[in-house]
Amino acid sequence: MCKQDSNLPHDNIIAVTNRHLCQRPFLQQIERICQVHPKALILREKDLTEGEYYELAKEVQSICRSYQVDCILHNFPETARKLQADKIHLPLWKLQECSSELLSAFSVIGASTHSLEEAQAARKAGATYLTAGHIYATDCKKGLAPRGLDFLREICTCIPLPVYGIGGIHLDSSQIQEVKQQGAAGVCIMSEIMYMK
Repeated sequence: MCKQDSNLPHDNIIAVTNRHLCQRPFLQQIERICQVHPKALILREKDLTEGEYYELAKEVQSICRSYQVDCILHNFPETARKLQADKIHLPLWKLQECSSELLSAFSVIGASTHSLEEAQAARKAGATYLTAGHIYATDCKKGLAPRGLDFLREICTCIPLPVYGIGGIHLDSSQIQEVKQQGAAGVCIMSEIMYMK
């Protein structure tokens, strides 16, 4: 997703952050990502406390707004509500714990799923889109066999929500098209987005 690669299907790509992978200061990398206008950016920084996440999210929201990129906050729905974010992405267990009143603050609710049963549970709990993976082998899941394209096709066929494949997906490959051919709305990419020059 380089600046000159204007033919890439950015509207099919959700960028997922991991500041530990950055080669430059994290907020500079966020700005670089926003310059190529992905469909959205999930601020995923799972190791932060809620207070730390709040402070970082304020800055990331500001950058995303300036480039008109949707910012999806992660893991902390109360913090997202305080920041007046209307998009949230949650692990399934946390989504299931949220009250309907809390979830009503969000127009977009994503959930991470790893099986058809989880995808069905996420839809029942109020998700409006899903991520499903991991699809290809990835260093983020060392030693775990990928679930593959057949798994993704099953999720896309059985669940009437937009589904985004995640895991081991490269920008300059046929994988994005392979994922879309299974019925997915697009892909989530972390590593190459964080390494992007």
